[in-house]
Amino acid sequence: MAATTDDTHHEEHMATPASARPPARRRKPGRIAMAVSVFGELLITAGLVLGLFVAYSLWWTNVVADRAADEQGDKVRDNWSQGPTGPGALDTKDGIGFLHVPAMIKSEILVEKGTTSKILNDGVAGYYEDPVKATLPTSGKKGNFSLAAHRDGHGAKFHDIHKLEKGDPIVFETKDKWYVYKVYAILPETSKYNVKVLSAIPKESGKKKAGHYITLTTCTPVYTSRYRYVVWGELERVEKVDGERTPPKELG
Repeated sequence: MAATTDDTHHEEHMATPASARPPARRRKPGRIAMAVSVFGELLITAGLVLGLFVAYSLWWTNVVADRAADEQGDKVRDNWSQGPTGPGALDTKDGIGFLHVPAMIKSEILVEKGTTSKILNDGVAGYYEDPVKATLPTSGKKGNFSLAAHRDGHGAKFHDIHKLEKGDPIVFETKDKWYVYKVYAILPETSKYNVKVLSAIPKESGKKKAGHYITLTTCTPVYTSRYRYVVWGELERVEKVDGERTPPKELG
């Protein structure tokens, strides 16, 4: 009987429902654990914000800048189609012509006066007024047609400047003429304060005599503005624009 009583008591104990037992105490997270959790959530939020900012800087600004450049470029070509213009009419507020650099970019680049952020942010290239004034090829004078454009964001027209090699063509298109240059020297990195690269005679490129030069400048490395990347070209020939605006063979 003792054995039977013990067995019965044991079975009753095993059959006791869980709801009848006192609830287990939950341990509250410590202060360190809570701090780590909050910090992690802040990092995730910061990462999302940073990601949105990068997307804005590298994508949306390109979209906006390309639209602005296209509109301004259309105005320039509309002005050209309206017939002869007077002296100085080339230097308009909308742009003076178009740069074509097949090895760097397939589309044309509108060229405007000045290199301030306000101008370059419209997805164009600008010719220098300061600290060294550029010499426009349309003047017929010897000098350096020095230009700048963004390498990332805001159209990023000079993003692939590193693809240019010696001998590659750089063509500047105006209403009446095509100016065909050939790359002859490249400086992958120099100080952003090195204004000598813009000189009328760019001696750092190896030239010692006055000539008809073109200089392309932009920031480097990509996505930074610590240094400047420089490409020099020399005028090879000038072609008149025909009625069909047939591009030179370098752009064919």
